[in-house]
Amino acid sequence: MCISTKSLRAVLIVFALLSIAAGGTHAVADAALLMEQPYGQFGAMNPTGHAAIYLDRICAQSPTELRMCAPDEDGVVISRYHRVGGYDWIAIPIVPYLYSVERVEDIPSEATPALEAQLRDDYRRQYLLNIAPNTTAAEAAGEPPPGDWTQLVGASYDRKIYGFQIETTREQDERLVALLNDRRNIAGFNLLYRNCADFSRNVLNMYYPHAVRRNFLVDLGITTPKQVARSLTRYAHRNPGLEFTTFVIPQVPGTIPRSHPVYGVVESMMKSKKYVVPLAVLSPHVTAGMAIAYFTDGRFKIPKNAERVLVPGEPAEKPSAPVLVPAAE
Repeated sequence: MCISTKSLRAVLIVFALLSIAAGGTHAVADAALLMEQPYGQFGAMNPTGHAAIYLDRICAQSPTELRMCAPDEDGVVISRYHRVGGYDWIAIPIVPYLYSVERVEDIPSEATPALEAQLRDDYRRQYLLNIAPNTTAAEAAGEPPPGDWTQLVGASYDRKIYGFQIETTREQDERLVALLNDRRNIAGFNLLYRNCADFSRNVLNMYYPHAVRRNFLVDLGITTPKQVARSLTRYAHRNPGLEFTTFVIPQVPGTIPRSHPVYGVVESMMKSKKYVVPLAVLSPHVTAGMAIAYFTDGRFKIPKNAERVLVPGEPAEKPSAPVLVPAAE
């Protein structure tokens, strides 16, 4: 069969465009560690913060079941929590996880404690009653329950969040969905060896085996969010072929108290006079050893040039109106 040069050129152009489109369909996605600052009184006592994983190609069929996203969906945040619904991990879509609303356009530019509580409870009543049911006690019937369910939504009202994002393939994402859906999802939280950072470490190691490790010197073997970030960053630097980026999600401005810096275990002791001074008096050799460990392998600087975003992949500005964000530190 004969074909003209002009027709052949048109066919080749169409083929090239289809190839580009197909390449976009199979392009890499990302998994991001969310290293979240501590807040409140407990955060002041335990400044290690919280860790979660954001997956931009995986979505939540329900808070306890994963699936691959449709083209117009934004992905999910999964993490381990302490005594929330009896589950080991819970999945929440990224925008509600950060702001307790379903659309970017509805994110408030400023927040008060009352607004934060109202938005959280509205989302809970619509989507999370199986996990956080209403209080049944006569004196508070129908009210929101106490407990850590509040960490499931509205994280950006309480915390500043740093993201460390590494590329993944569709095959890796599908394998993770199958693994987590098939495993028993039963609570087993332990602050020392089965905490939120351990969950994040295990998820990242499902993508890249042995990429993230504990640090027995600077964290005494306890997995911390900062150690996961440090370890993932080092792995990315050792593998420059992998796409690796960082971003920061500012805490929503308003009257809610600001969150605290993230520290590791030894770092928190070294930077707190109420810990390091008595320890230095009682055991100067131990204190010296901790100082050497920290200055040798414990320091990790948050990237100063990290992009400021509203949600991962979105600029720090709403489509309809600018979002007020704190000045850069």
